[in-house]
Amino acid sequence: MKEREVEARRLTGRKVVKGRTYQYEYYTLPLNLYVPKSMVEKFGTKFYLQVDEESGMIIIRPKTEKDQ
Repeated sequence: MKEREVEARRLTGRKVVKGRTYQYEYYTLPLNLYVPKSMVEKFGTKFYLQVDEESGMIIIRPKTEKDQ
């Protein structure tokens, strides 16, 4: 199992619907993994990413202040 520390990137998207432009923001991790905005607000932008290559399972854990 591989483990590494990653940081969520904040991206801003735009969508045009019936002539109106809407903007939204979302957060992603490497490997194009989406992180809900509520998780980033609660735990911050630093996470641990664990990848189990045998089973193909990906585990995302927030990095807490105790881990630092």
